[in-house]
Amino acid sequence: MTTASARLSIDPSARIGTVHRRLFGGFVEHLGRHIYTGIYEPGHATADDQGFRRDVIELVRELGVSTIRYPGGNFVSGYRWEDGVGPRDERPRRLDLAWHSTETNEVGLLEFSEWLERVGSDLMLAVNLGTRGLQEAIDLLEYSNVPGGTELSDRRIAHGRTEPYGVTMWCLGNEMDGPWQLGHSTAEAYGVLATQTARAMRQLDSRVELVACGSSGAGMPTFGQWERTVLSHAYDEVDYISCHAYYEESNGDTGSFLASAVDMDRFIDKVVEAADEVKALKGSDKTVNISFDEWNVWYISRFENVDKIEGIDNWPVAPRLLEDEYSVLDAVVFGSLMISLIKHADRVTSASLAQLVNVIAPIMTEPGGPAWKQTTFFPFALTSRLARGEAIDVHLEAETYATATYGEVPLVDAVATYDADGGAAAVFLVNRSQDQSQRVVVDVSGLGDVRIVESHALFHDDIHASNTLEQPDRVGVQELPCAIDGEGLLTLELPPVSWGVVALSCSR
Repeated sequence: MTTASARLSIDPSARIGTVHRRLFGGFVEHLGRHIYTGIYEPGHATADDQGFRRDVIELVRELGVSTIRYPGGNFVSGYRWEDGVGPRDERPRRLDLAWHSTETNEVGLLEFSEWLERVGSDLMLAVNLGTRGLQEAIDLLEYSNVPGGTELSDRRIAHGRTEPYGVTMWCLGNEMDGPWQLGHSTAEAYGVLATQTARAMRQLDSRVELVACGSSGAGMPTFGQWERTVLSHAYDEVDYISCHAYYEESNGDTGSFLASAVDMDRFIDKVVEAADEVKALKGSDKTVNISFDEWNVWYISRFENVDKIEGIDNWPVAPRLLEDEYSVLDAVVFGSLMISLIKHADRVTSASLAQLVNVIAPIMTEPGGPAWKQTTFFPFALTSRLARGEAIDVHLEAETYATATYGEVPLVDAVATYDADGGAAAVFLVNRSQDQSQRVVVDVSGLGDVRIVESHALFHDDIHASNTLEQPDRVGVQELPCAIDGEGLLTLELPPVSWGVVALSCSR
């Protein structure tokens, strides 16, 4: 096995932007076994007094998820929020057209909020602008945020929640550009509806932060023009435009798959360009940022070809859907996507990993059985814990390789964070080479007196190795050997197809 080399530096003056905690958000949708037998299983041995699995709660806490988007996703475009509040025995069973399933509504806003309190995460609510509209959105806002004294707020109190939920982050629908979406719309029609809804919501609660639907993928035929049209209406009323992106290895093209973050980088840059174009045309002083509120590795082709449920007489409850088994290769790509998000911390100030449990998830469960970590759990948990302060441009110098999809791509990608107040820094790296280790030299002399606190790497002799019910601990992180010399040069070696992080303490 040969070795290549790369160089980079951590210079606190090369600031990109603040790493917001919302960058490490998640997404919980009423889909498959995410809710039922995922986070909620009353008969499970670890179930708490509300029926939530304590083993899952502990893993979500360890994952370090900040804000969690709920209840969808495609699901929200057919959801009646009133179905999920009030006495459980009076809640209706409904058909979920998005995932061709039956929704029991055992878990709704109250129960999910109680779960969030247990895992230590904040709530981001999505409103249904597919089959419903402005009135239902402000009704939900009133029910959630008004302290009391009105029919809807008093109804919340009667339902067992005295204090308002105080939700500040709201998504104005979901993927309204997608033909698969209930209530699929044109950019013009959605832009008008989103603007009207945003204005009404702000009249009710001026604290709200609002996310308009951007394109559901960079490959959509309307991408770019969708953002420009929607924001031409809604720019002054919203705070964010959303991005959604999923990646999978296709046709055995591992090299292009390993370079997926290049596509994410370009996607973000194009959305920023569209938003700033509207800003300039309006002469606005306001900046609309990005909420990358769906991202992950997802083998969509498996769903389309194997798991898709059909039939007028076939509406299962909590079916096994989108339960992708993630490999080391998937986790390395996943880690590189996190690097991409941090590299754009100046404009991507909120993001939601889609999703959390069982459904394309870092955490898996078996009904009545154990919960375990998928390979993707490790880069998320470590990045969430160690990325603090400011994102730093590392001025990377690395060899390149040719990809069929993205052209020439660096073999190494990296970003750093620096927390001056906490006296800490971290560098996050990925080696995309399939056959070469990478000797990486990081100039940390600009950080002052530096020492290594911890270092981790995710790799395996078999890049297709995964954690399963039968082998839940086959893949984990290992210590990444590294050292700092007297000139302030940090040296490490990344194995082929690997992700790594080095955390540092520093004083200047």
